[in-house]
Amino acid sequence: MGKELKTNAMRFLDKSKIEYTVQTYECEEFIDGIHTAEKLGQPLEETFKTLVAKGKSGSYYCFLLPVALELDLKKAAKSVDEKFVELLHVKDITAVTGYVRGGCTPIGMKKQFMTVIHSSAETMPQFYISGGRIGVQIHLSPQALVKAIRGKFEDLVLAQSEL
Repeated sequence: MGKELKTNAMRFLDKSKIEYTVQTYECEEFIDGIHTAEKLGQPLEETFKTLVAKGKSGSYYCFLLPVALELDLKKAAKSVDEKFVELLHVKDITAVTGYVRGGCTPIGMKKQFMTVIHSSAETMPQFYISGGRIGVQIHLSPQALVKAIRGKFEDLVLAQSEL
C-alpha cells in the first residue's frame, strides 16, 4: 500500500499496533453507509457509521452504530453523562473533526473525543468503520478499537417500535 493512501486513522492504528484491513471503493462524493456496505458486499449489521454530537456541556462525542439503525439521542446523552446531545451540523464536521462527511471516523481526529460504540459490536470479532476518507473502509476488532481510544460499548439505538 502506497503512502498516499494512508489516512490519519490508519497511522493511528499502525502506531497502536492494531491489525486491520482496508477496503476501497470508487466514490467522488458522499454516499450513505447503507450504499457503501452494499457496494462492498459488507453486512449492514457489521458496518458502522460515525456520528459526532455536541453535549449541553459543550463537549463533543463520537457515536458508532450500525449504518441501518438510528441514534437514540437520549440514550447517547445518558452514555456520556450529558443532559442532552445534538448531532453536529454537516457544515461543522470538518472544522471539529478534521474529516469530511462520509469519511469521518473516531480515530485520528484533530482531538480524540469520548467514543461510544453500539453494544452490538461488543461480541463481533471484526466490524467495518470509515477509514478517514471517502472511499475507504477499515475492518478491525471493535474490542481493540475501544481499548486504543478508551471508548466503551452501550446501547445507542432507537427501539424498532420508535422508528
